[in-house]
Amino acid sequence: MTATTTGIAVGAVLGVVAVAFGFWAFILVAVFIALGALVGRIASGKLDVASLTDVLRGRRSSS
Repeated sequence: MTATTTGIAVGAVLGVVAVAFGFWAFILVAVFIALGALVGRIASGKLDVASLTDVLRGRRSSS
């Protein structure tokens, strides 16, 4: 799946949720989509959790 296809699918899901269930459901679904993307990147090895926590704690710069 390309990034464009993924973006279209996420936009469609968020649009349907916003229309059908309202603003707070839209926010909740958007948060769950972001968490799912984060977990997916960790599981596929594209995101190093140790370096991410170091950056968030201020121990290392992100650059």
